[in-house]
Amino acid sequence: MSYVARDDRPADKAARYAEVEAEILAVLDGEPNRTARMATVSSMLADAFPAFFWTGFYVVDEAKTDELVVGPYQGTLGCLRIAFGRGVCGTAAATRTTQIVEDVHAFPGHIACDPRSASEIVVPVLDASGALIAVFDVDATVTSAFDASDRYALEQLMGKVFAGT
Repeated sequence: MSYVARDDRPADKAARYAEVEAEILAVLDGEPNRTARMATVSSMLADAFPAFFWTGFYVVDEAKTDELVVGPYQGTLGCLRIAFGRGVCGTAAATRTTQIVEDVHAFPGHIACDPRSASEIVVPVLDASGALIAVFDVDATVTSAFDASDRYALEQLMGKVFAGT
């Protein structure tokens, strides 16, 4: 397998998602460990999209099932814990729906882990039984960085990577 370098990326976001999804699935083939899967997804997506300022997972805490704890990520320091219903990640966890926020500063209750974050997408991550295991969070330093194509691609990828775990 050859990894696609930044300079060789197609201009079309959907095409780039398709390429990186294939790369991620090839790297993860046969890897059952959830942490390894999360670390790989975070790393490869961060490298694939220069606009992604922070990519990572907040995992449902086994001891406090209404709270997320930071998991594998790429970027600056993340929040350590987020209660369900709090901020963009907590809202995605509580509602089990993808959240796209064009301007995080206009989002009621946004948690500013890094003030450079301007827009965000958060995708719920479900296991094979449909239980919430985490949320996948991506931040960008520009507003309106995420749209329906990001939602579709990231939801599909999370399903393929984690539905069997």
